[in-house]
Amino acid sequence: MNPSFPFSSSLFFTLTIIFCSLHSLGFANRLIQQTCKNCSKTDPNISYKFCVASFESNHRSQHAKNLEELGLISIKITRHNVTDTNAHINDLLEKNKSLDPFIKECLDDCLEVYSDSISTFREAIRDYKAKRHSDCNVKLSSIIDASTTCEDGFKQKNNGAISPLTKRNKDTFQLSAIALSIINMLINSDV
Repeated sequence: MNPSFPFSSSLFFTLTIIFCSLHSLGFANRLIQQTCKNCSKTDPNISYKFCVASFESNHRSQHAKNLEELGLISIKITRHNVTDTNAHINDLLEKNKSLDPFIKECLDDCLEVYSDSISTFREAIRDYKAKRHSDCNVKLSSIIDASTTCEDGFKQKNNGAISPLTKRNKDTFQLSAIALSIINMLINSDV
């Protein structure tokens, strides 16, 4: 028996795993890039760079095997963003007791629409997993409306109140638009 055989087979096995992992990552990266290219081409509200960066920030997307998996990941990324924004609004309200009454009212309204959105995600994910893409589309559309409603609330005052949530609202809007774009691709592929 050759003593170098176990070393050679384990080295071969390790190299095979590394090669397969790199191949899988390459496929996932191409899937992300192509999906983001399609999303940004069909929706002017979606930035290709933002889309790619959003998926690259999530380790699960590096292992996505198809558009269906990437769609679920996009919904979960959006849910995380909405949940984080909801917590941020709570912090702003708790830590800033001397807020301008108009800003406080706007933040309260934003908290309400973002809180409602969190429960909507449960239904959206359930619909998505059951391949009820049209129902999921409707629910995600309400979430995209929440970010717009929140931001628009600050614009109602004539003295130019500045929203402390502009970037977060834009991110929520764009993440929701990415998820909606993927769902629309899936709906169109079902036809």
